[in-house]
Amino acid sequence: MFTVDCQTHLFPQDYAEVLCLNKGWLRAEKNDSGYTIRYGDIQNFNLNIESYDPGNKIEEMDTNGVDVSILSTNMPGPELLDENLAMEGAQVCNDYIAKLVSDNPKRFAGIATVPLGHPVYMMEEYKRAIHKLGLRGIMLFSNINGQPVDSAFMEDLYTHAEKDEIPLVIHPTVPIWGDVLREYQMIPMFGLMVDTSIAMLRLILSGVLERHPKLLIVHPHCGGVLPYLMPRVEEQTEVKKRGRENIKRPPGEYYRNVYLDMTSPSIPAMEYAYHSSKPDRLLFGSDHPWIKIDVMKQHILSMNIPDENKALILGENARKLFRLN
Repeated sequence: MFTVDCQTHLFPQDYAEVLCLNKGWLRAEKNDSGYTIRYGDIQNFNLNIESYDPGNKIEEMDTNGVDVSILSTNMPGPELLDENLAMEGAQVCNDYIAKLVSDNPKRFAGIATVPLGHPVYMMEEYKRAIHKLGLRGIMLFSNINGQPVDSAFMEDLYTHAEKDEIPLVIHPTVPIWGDVLREYQMIPMFGLMVDTSIAMLRLILSGVLERHPKLLIVHPHCGGVLPYLMPRVEEQTEVKKRGRENIKRPPGEYYRNVYLDMTSPSIPAMEYAYHSSKPDRLLFGSDHPWIKIDVMKQHILSMNIPDENKALILGENARKLFRLN
């Protein structure tokens, strides 16, 4: 089966060096094995550049029967950088991915990173990345340096992405409320999934998807917690009439047109997402190099669903969404 990995990451060393120059909340510094990324005093992550080696990624793809990987730069995004660094950070990431795609056009396609918190820079880099570099999507982090994804300054991006048929791929970042999860490493195990779910629900309830009905959105990790909670959301909006000011239909009707990537360590969770969505709105993703490709692919193949729908999830939906040849 034609297979496309829709969530697979790289990290340019030049971008890590830009992060080291930042003076704001996000800080980075070199250590013996690579870099330490600090989100204030809430969360630290260690970054090993070697684990993101593109040659190793192609080897893993070959071993596990992945035809194309949709590359994106991992968090943190440039929206967390000081204003004088945000554009440089985005361009470093996009140039790096565009070069890899140019060198490996049959194996790679790319998702762009733009300075989301800086509206002028955001649209300037959007146009360069999409129309000049030929990247196939835009990373939409789950909060924009603490601001919600439905903030007014994001409207230009949604308008252009809808017109250009460019997918916006939600990706977690450290939540601004992360201080309540700082102990026990609860941010990566729980907080990231909740933050993407909050972002997705805000896109629905704020009316972004009402105003932009053809906007293409990818919600990762089987939708975080939102598929499970959608019945409660709809009971609140449709029975109690709460939060319906900006929408005309039940929230689930908007959500079933959103794409879910199926990156999860649980086959039952994947099957729940499958039954909560539609077969033509599901995508295979591995989250490589954080997770082994073979683990995620085997989960898809083990799902109790028709083989033709496995083929849609593994590659055919992504071929259409990202306009792959």
